[in-house]
Amino acid sequence: MKNYHIEPPNHFSLPRRIRRLGELAYNLWWTWNPDVQRLFKRIDIDLWEQTNHNPIRFLRQVELPKLNAVAHDSYYLDFYDRAILAFTRYMNNDNTWYKRNHGQSQEELIAYFSTEFGLHETLPIYAGGLGILSGDHVKEASDLGLPLVAIGFLYTRGYFTQKISEDGWQEAHYVRLKFDELPVSPVLDENDSQLTVSVNLPGRSVKACIWQIQVGRTPLYLLDSDVEDNTPEDRELTARLYSSDLDLRISQEIVLGIGGVRALRKLGYNPGVWHMNEGHSAFMALERAREFVKAGHTFEKAKELVKKETVFTTHTPVPAGNDEFPLWLIDKYFSDYMSELSLNREEFIDLARHKVSWGETFGMSILAMHLSELRNGVSELHGQVAREMWNFLWPDRKAEEVPITHITNGIHTGTWLARRLRHLYGRYLGRDWLEHIDNQEMWEAIDNIPDEELWAVRRHLKRKLVFYMRERAREQWLYDGVHPVQVVAAGTLLNPYTLTIGFARRFATYKRADLILSDFNRLLELINRPNRPVQIIFAGKSHPDDNPGKLLIQKVYRMVKKAETGGRLVFLEDYDMNLARYLVQGVDVWLNTPRRPNEASGTSGEKAALNGVLNFSVLDGWWREGYNGHNGWAIGDETDYENHDLQDQMDAESLYNTLENEIIPLYYDRSSGNLPVEWIARMKESIRTLAPQFSMRRMIKDYANDLYFPLIDKK
Repeated sequence: MKNYHIEPPNHFSLPRRIRRLGELAYNLWWTWNPDVQRLFKRIDIDLWEQTNHNPIRFLRQVELPKLNAVAHDSYYLDFYDRAILAFTRYMNNDNTWYKRNHGQSQEELIAYFSTEFGLHETLPIYAGGLGILSGDHVKEASDLGLPLVAIGFLYTRGYFTQKISEDGWQEAHYVRLKFDELPVSPVLDENDSQLTVSVNLPGRSVKACIWQIQVGRTPLYLLDSDVEDNTPEDRELTARLYSSDLDLRISQEIVLGIGGVRALRKLGYNPGVWHMNEGHSAFMALERAREFVKAGHTFEKAKELVKKETVFTTHTPVPAGNDEFPLWLIDKYFSDYMSELSLNREEFIDLARHKVSWGETFGMSILAMHLSELRNGVSELHGQVAREMWNFLWPDRKAEEVPITHITNGIHTGTWLARRLRHLYGRYLGRDWLEHIDNQEMWEAIDNIPDEELWAVRRHLKRKLVFYMRERAREQWLYDGVHPVQVVAAGTLLNPYTLTIGFARRFATYKRADLILSDFNRLLELINRPNRPVQIIFAGKSHPDDNPGKLLIQKVYRMVKKAETGGRLVFLEDYDMNLARYLVQGVDVWLNTPRRPNEASGTSGEKAALNGVLNFSVLDGWWREGYNGHNGWAIGDETDYENHDLQDQMDAESLYNTLENEIIPLYYDRSSGNLPVEWIARMKESIRTLAPQFSMRRMIKDYANDLYFPLIDKK
């Protein structure tokens, strides 16, 4: 029985006829229903943009006469009534995929732990792809009716806002979030005090309060250490993502893993499956083992019971993505906790001991591997790489026998699909097509869309992107005092009818953002070719402490500013979910150049493909599975290189040759009706083959059928 309640901090003064706008604002269902977003936009379009599409801030600031006006507008009210009816039906639907297929398991809850969640640009509590995937995971769990509860952090300063100096150097700016302006609600006890949980850190106890975000039907609980009882230093524990300070990092992961379990217990949850999304939350398994030991079990029995309920997803073959802590730090933070597990120091360290050339560490991914029953990578190739990478944990097995499977990442269709394409697909795929996103046969009807209709929408989306970029550049010039060359570098000279390539992602060196710049003279000849020019848009952040990544941004930015590019190379600062939507919906080609096999999956290209954008990518991650020779282009082949310089050289040559001899001619080859018929055919092939296969719907069903419910069935 619940001993808590949720109380939204805002009670808006709304006309009675449209009072449920406040309810909509506090449920992120609106973020993947663009027609519902227009309920707010139609009240005051300028304010909607000024508040960065944040309905809480919007309803706090909108003028009452404007609310009264729409409350008496029959057209608006009809739109409002249809949106409220759709929302009510969605929230009360008893005929979900889960109920139809796994209703017998309805008592078994899935707990999903992740250190970041990318839900919407108004909630900057994500850094990149891992967070976006987690956010999409929660949304699709809601759509499918999966009984899932999620746990993460509510970072008080979020992730940084990026500014690029005139010299191309990334500057990180942090702003304290105002929770009363966000769709988050405190979880309160019977005395209306916010619920907290406590964890022990060296010499002290630290509290974290609990917040809730409602994501459709799925609750997401977020922990925040900014509690009055904590020291000033501890109040900042959950201020920012991914600190490089080891004490702060391990403290955060203790709060997430141990505090997250305690939060779920305090909320009355008893999950049957526990999913660790990456190793940051692996202490969660230790806390559950402690519970079993406290109940009278030996540690070995507790470990067995924990494993039977645990799933672990590893997301990266790059060492920096797998947290490792020095043993002295483990001694500092877990000396008392070890005894609660009935373990001595060596037994505790053995749970995650990693022997490397310079010594020993405590590996969070190793801990997660040891304490989970089922494990997966996030693409077929990544599964192979992960089995080889972690083979040493199972020394008696061959690499192909290592118990790590794969489930390839997908994307949440409603979040990333352009509104006009959504309506276009609805006309030709059927009114209920969103209920059958992963049905390959349904997508065969994409060929029924007339070329001119699909191309008209694509041209509209590119014009929309260019207009957005120009307005951003205008604001930079007006309010940020940037140099005029930076205004040009921000895209003011782009042509909405020119072949446009997008490259947007985290600026890690292995992603090789500069690969297309490696033969600059050849690139200049291609982008400035008369009658067949090319435009390239770069965007992305580097971790604030990743100097090689920041130097890569600087290198790209300096080349973007060169006069001989004619303004056809662009760098857009402060890449976030809003900018990402414009890019994956608006460019013609999505470029991805990771050094294979370092890209575990990647999902930005999947979002682009859904919107009719053609992928041009190294055969790594998801694209190795998606590419069929007719739905985009490959850079290089599946050769494994020992020499990175040779790999870069070969991939660059492949990139330039394909761009010059295939992509550019195909785009500009027009029929008598000025349509690029062969280009459109390739677009349709891309949408038809990739949209269902790389949907989050397919992905969540795979997790449910292959990982979650097999654990439940074994019980």
